[in-house]
Amino acid sequence: MKFTLSWLKEHLETDATLDEICTRLTEIGLEVEDVNDKAAFKPFVIARVVSAEKHPQADRLKVLMVDTGAGAPVQVVCGAPNARAGLVGAFASPGTYVPGIDATLAVGNIRGVESRGMMCSEKELQISDNHDGIIDLPEDAPVGQSYAAYAHLDDPVIEINLTPNRPDCTSIHGIARDLAASGLGTLKTRGAPSFSVEGETPVKLTLDLDDPKLCPGFSLRLVRGVRNGPSPRWMQQRLTAIGLRPINALVDITNYMTFDQGRPMHVFDAAKVKGNLTVRRAREGETVLALDQREYRLGPNNVVIADEDGIESIGGIMGGEHSGCDENTVDVLIESALWDPMNIAKSGRTLGIITDARYRFERGVDPEYMVPGLERTTELVLDLCGGTAARAEVVGYKGHEPKVVDFPYSEVKRLTGLEVSTEESNAILARLGFTVSGSGERVSVSVPSWRPDVDGKADLVEEVMRIHGVDKIKPAPLESHAAVNGRILTTLQIRTRAAKRALASRGMLEAVTWSFIPEDQAKLFGGGSAALKLANPIAAEMSDMRPSLLPGLLTAAQRNADKGYGDVAIFEVSGTYENDRPDGQRRVAGGIRRGTASLAGGGRMWSNAVKGGGKPVDVFDAKADALAVIEACGLPMGNIQIEQGGPEWYHPGRSGTIKMGPKVVLGYFGEFHPLTLEALDVSGALCGFEVYLDAMAEPKKKATRTKPALELSPFQAVKRDFAFVVDKTVESGAIIKAATGADRKLVTGVNVFDIFEGASVGDGKKSVAIEVQIQPVERTLTDEDFEALTQKIVASVTKFTGGVLRS
Repeated sequence: MKFTLSWLKEHLETDATLDEICTRLTEIGLEVEDVNDKAAFKPFVIARVVSAEKHPQADRLKVLMVDTGAGAPVQVVCGAPNARAGLVGAFASPGTYVPGIDATLAVGNIRGVESRGMMCSEKELQISDNHDGIIDLPEDAPVGQSYAAYAHLDDPVIEINLTPNRPDCTSIHGIARDLAASGLGTLKTRGAPSFSVEGETPVKLTLDLDDPKLCPGFSLRLVRGVRNGPSPRWMQQRLTAIGLRPINALVDITNYMTFDQGRPMHVFDAAKVKGNLTVRRAREGETVLALDQREYRLGPNNVVIADEDGIESIGGIMGGEHSGCDENTVDVLIESALWDPMNIAKSGRTLGIITDARYRFERGVDPEYMVPGLERTTELVLDLCGGTAARAEVVGYKGHEPKVVDFPYSEVKRLTGLEVSTEESNAILARLGFTVSGSGERVSVSVPSWRPDVDGKADLVEEVMRIHGVDKIKPAPLESHAAVNGRILTTLQIRTRAAKRALASRGMLEAVTWSFIPEDQAKLFGGGSAALKLANPIAAEMSDMRPSLLPGLLTAAQRNADKGYGDVAIFEVSGTYENDRPDGQRRVAGGIRRGTASLAGGGRMWSNAVKGGGKPVDVFDAKADALAVIEACGLPMGNIQIEQGGPEWYHPGRSGTIKMGPKVVLGYFGEFHPLTLEALDVSGALCGFEVYLDAMAEPKKKATRTKPALELSPFQAVKRDFAFVVDKTVESGAIIKAATGADRKLVTGVNVFDIFEGASVGDGKKSVAIEVQIQPVERTLTDEDFEALTQKIVASVTKFTGGVLRS
């Protein structure tokens, strides 16, 4: 929200300086983001052209002698057609920054003639787009004085950062009201508009809506015989200062009212409106060419203003080009209406339209100012454009029922720690426009119509606090408790942090990728449903919510490879989306490795080869990363099961599924299917994984957080090797699981150390050699004990895998 200092002081009687005003704005919650004190215009001075001679080397240039009021005349080479002796204009000396051309002047030499400055045009000073000639001032303009002060270009511009809950401060009048309430001046009140009316507004209006909330009120007035030329310079300067482009008087008046009073208005050229107007829902497929020269396709969720020929305006958002006002407008219809904030927000977001009107209507405008706003706008039109006003047509408005909030004064102390007297609280609320009734420790407070954001007693506390002074709240430490504080983070938050640390410790870098991906990528990874499509994507290639982290990570790795960084190991811990319900959002830890970016080290360095690095990444790198995440999250690794294969985007023979028990899927890992990489336009050695952190069961609660005493067996551990001949289709994991289950008390570890295939073991067979670690607990095992355990292991493997002990 931007405004100039002089504009603010039109609503606020104050002697405060610019710095004091900016400080107070921030103190009362209207944070000042930027202040442009217009210092860039200070070097420009009013100067008179003493003589203008033809340039000796150029027909279109003139050599001017310019009196700047600071001594001898200065020589300037100028190409403006209106440059002449006696002209008074704006002069810039060498060293001056000229904003319109974004350049700093220096002493120049133009076609052999020295030029020591510039006579400026309006465009060069960003006053207007006029560049046909240099500025031509009245003859009595004071030579040597500041041009900025003379032309009122030195008016500082203040920009504040408004939070969405302050619609009352989307107007300069509302900002002035807050400053006055804080004690920085007095709010100026303008008298009610006064003008005569003749006849009725011939255009009638009908509200044809199934839900009255979509348009709670509509007012309309015809003004006949207007002259729609340029708006006055003072209005143009204010609009230009806040970033708006002056168009014509009628349009500028509506823009002026939007910022001055926070009341968006709209004007129709009455000659272009056929018949009466109707406020209705748009029909499916209806289109309108809007004032931004774009055609919009509308539907029943959009509320429009239409005549007999069709849509003339998208209600509360933007008018139509067909009925827009131009220099030929003679009769004008002025609209002041109320719209449903939620519908305006949804329509604007769906259509991708951002306007000052939408900005205010979706936050909520003052319903009681609908008709006064029409009166004030009419007054401006009559003053600036002339004409005759007809009687206003008001439809649908049933008046405003103010909210009443029960307010215990003790809430101020409880919520803020501030000691504010009852009298001061009442005075603050009254200055802000609230009405306090009742006495004692609890009162009833009536909320003004321009504060739709105030709903409860906490909101009233906030009003008292910000005007009394947030800076008066004394810092105080939190109360200490006798007991040790309980856990603050949730299990999922703890596991998210643990997963990030685990992957970072394995040499991977964290990435942050978009939650939106192209439709073809979403379908490639199991998504692409209609429920997960964005209604208003920020780009065509970001149309769907992602079903997986892998598309974003894979394309990110390829972008790095395209720039010469082929060995990439990146991860992300974030959300994926299976459906549009809350339980459809998953918390996933995913990562990919590319090239030779393994844990042992990437690149073709001899030091990596010693450690086993420098080789292309494969399925086992992804498996190790996935298991590291699961272990970091605190799950018992002895209960983890790994099955061959995964989703279709993984390579069928080089991927796996991680489970906790037979049903709970914890994640997937592996190398990627060549068709998947081709569809993503990704190449190179790649492997990846995804682990579902929200699929992990909550840890069992323990009676105490103290770790139990470490118990180590005093007996020597023993290792025994076994080799089993099994079918080639039998997975090594099944053998490990069977051997471990033979005696869980004594068998503490099983590892595969060799796999052999050949004619000696038979066709369709393979030999899998395992090392079994046996840890006695109660006593030293005898030969008989080892023989019994061996028989149990062989029997278990035979039972579950069909394997036989290799002879």
